Amino acid sequence: MPLTTKVMAENIRANNTIVAIATAQGVSSISIIRVSGDAALDIAQKVSHLKNIKPRYAHLTSIYNVENHLIDQAIMIYFVAPYSFTGEDIVEFQCHGGMVVAQEILDTILVYGARLAEPGEFSKRAFLNGKIDLSKAEAISKLIEAKSVDAAKILAKQMKGELQIFVDESRESLLRALAYSEVMIDYAEEDIPADIMQSIVSQLEALSEKIEHIVDASYRRRGLIEGFKVAIIGKPNVGKSSLLNALLSYDRAIVSDIAGTTRDTIEEQVRIGSHIIRLVDTAGIRDSTDTIEKIGIERSLSSIEDADVVIALFDASRPFDKEDKKILELLEKLEDKHIIVAVNKTDLEHLFCLENLVGYEVLEVSAKKSFYRLTERLKLLFDTIGEGEELMLISARQIEAVTKAKEAIQAAKIPLREGELEFFSYHLQEAVKAISSISRPYDSEEILDKMFGEFCLGK
Repeated sequence: MPLTTKVMAENIRANNTIVAIATAQGVSSISIIRVSGDAALDIAQKVSHLKNIKPRYAHLTSIYNVENHLIDQAIMIYFVAPYSFTGEDIVEFQCHGGMVVAQEILDTILVYGARLAEPGEFSKRAFLNGKIDLSKAEAISKLIEAKSVDAAKILAKQMKGELQIFVDESRESLLRALAYSEVMIDYAEEDIPADIMQSIVSQLEALSEKIEHIVDASYRRRGLIEGFKVAIIGKPNVGKSSLLNALLSYDRAIVSDIAGTTRDTIEEQVRIGSHIIRLVDTAGIRDSTDTIEKIGIERSLSSIEDADVVIALFDASRPFDKEDKKILELLEKLEDKHIIVAVNKTDLEHLFCLENLVGYEVLEVSAKKSFYRLTERLKLLFDTIGEGEELMLISARQIEAVTKAKEAIQAAKIPLREGELEFFSYHLQEAVKAISSISRPYDSEEILDKMFGEFCLGK
């Protein structure tokens, strides 16, 4: 092969090789640079000056730039295809952390022909090469951003294939029903069991119920993945901002005796037990003629709608009034929300009558002295939500997919009852496509395999 042709071939081969720093930017003891593609081994030999690189062996080696100047002494590990995360040749460099060393190794690898990986490209290649399915890819992405120990446990199960098992079993059930339908359409002269219609209906109803249960559980527990959103509401000057500052352990919100000081919502993250929550301080809810304050109140109401948990705060040092009554009326309208009612400023003289809060379990707290009971209540609530072994959908895409599958199953029942099997089959195919999109695309040849595998047709 002529030299120029050889160089061009190597460049094309190398350009299909991607590289990225796999650890977060900043000062650390170790940084990891990952290279994946056909030229990974060749590039590793160039930067390390090693000719014999054993797969799955930690080589302690010097790393050199293109001018043969020493960059660092690092650990280099080679994973030969297809026994790697992406299914391609992968080389990982574990160098000393910091901004300079890892970046210089990255720049050197780029000079040798690799290109910078696009966001998520390593996982994308793993999917395209059959190493992971879409459900596992999403679990990997979510695990990096996990907001609680419970979330990490759920996502670890998905990475081991828990959701894929559900998808495969659902596909199998739908394909079996679809195969029976197609056989009854095209091969009516064959012997079909008399109870087959009832069997199909029973299978579809069982699957619909299972899907509905999973979707409900996923909505109920979504805060485990995304982080629970907790809104603090109440009339002006009940101590919402003081409570926010106390929970955060620093003065994030402005506190004053002037009613209406908080004009907008303030959102911060804080750890409660093993959970990271999004805590929202809202503007005091009352009737106001101030234009800016009214906008803040509207945003408060919007935050309440988005919240998983609502802390309704009342002032122990002031009598119950019409503004407090308005807060109670607002609580009565809330559905599917966890509500905690707390009376603040209990370190002052009590003028608030607790009988006005009949029907609620009331916590007495002091934002300035003690709010331990409130944090314990929140911790217990989040831990209770995290309990259970139910399968959980971790993204809006997954929930939408199973919801579409359920709707298609429901739509299929009408033509089945009326004997219109062509329309029945159409809706079932839509259900199969929807449920399959969670993990892998639907292949129409699967129905042929199912048909001819379970029935002795065309002898």
